[in-house]
Amino acid sequence: MCRPRAEALAASKAPRDLYPTPAYEAGEVRPIKPANILASLPLPTTGEAFEQILHCRNLRIERIVSSPEPETTRYDQDQDEWILLMQGAASLEIAGDRVELGAGDYWFIPAHTPHRVLATSAEPRCVWLAVHLDPSDVQAE
Repeated sequence: MCRPRAEALAASKAPRDLYPTPAYEAGEVRPIKPANILASLPLPTTGEAFEQILHCRNLRIERIVSSPEPETTRYDQDQDEWILLMQGAASLEIAGDRVELGAGDYWFIPAHTPHRVLATSAEPRCVWLAVHLDPSDVQAE
């Protein structure tokens, strides 16, 4: 079942609902109402703020806003991830290599590739679009 942002947020008990969408029957996919991904940005003081925009079958799309002091947690995820830095500048470590990204840069991170955020700009804040492709045997609830 595909869940637009409003239903995904309700399921995750997330505090914000920027993209309300009416309920629909299981298996039925409806368009999401238009919204601006750069509007109403959270301003975390440390780490990152994650907001799920869409969860459909094995596809998840998130908006991520980084603070000027990111946590340097090393990720090793079960899913592939494609990231787009829409605003700001960032340094990442991906598979042991340092990668510098600016607004408009994107990167594909295959599943189980160790990666972490090393530094992010304070102004403008880093705003990311992350697309996660879960393994095909994992489906949205």
